[in-house]
Amino acid sequence: MGNPRGVRRDFDALEKRRVGAIRWFGEELNNSESGRRLRVCNQTVSRWRKQYRAGGKAALRKAGRAGRKRLLSTTDEQRLVGLLRQGPERLGYETPLWTCDRVAHLIEKECGVHYHAGHVWKILRQMSWSPQQPVGRALERDERAIEQWKKQRWPAIKKKPGRKAARSSSSTKAD
Repeated sequence: MGNPRGVRRDFDALEKRRVGAIRWFGEELNNSESGRRLRVCNQTVSRWRKQYRAGGKAALRKAGRAGRKRLLSTTDEQRLVGLLRQGPERLGYETPLWTCDRVAHLIEKECGVHYHAGHVWKILRQMSWSPQQPVGRALERDERAIEQWKKQRWPAIKKKPGRKAARSSSSTKAD
């Protein structure tokens, strides 16, 4: 089930609900009735009861963050940003383009952490990096010669629209 996309879980409210369930444990209600009153399934009530019996009220407190812990430390991320700014050519790649495969290889080589290349874009986005495409221009490009060609040669070879012919006499439009 979970939350709708983009909606974060309110861990304080969830803890409040678990701790509030303790008052129903004192009454001799079965898990189904407790679940109806708390608006949770009876398996959840059963799990909360077990936790409460084993560890008291403290067992129902929030556990902390959800999800997996980060594999890259803040120091690793800062070092990675510095390496990314140097560019892929300086680090031994032939072209000036960072791909997810290259970044994954760099992370594994420098930090000893293996990430699938398909996951690297999420890490880059968390570090405020966005996908970019390099401008495909030749190194030998002469901007002055291009401007001169656009101003002088292009107008001379460009087709001009012809003059419009007179209306056809077979027009069915009423005047």
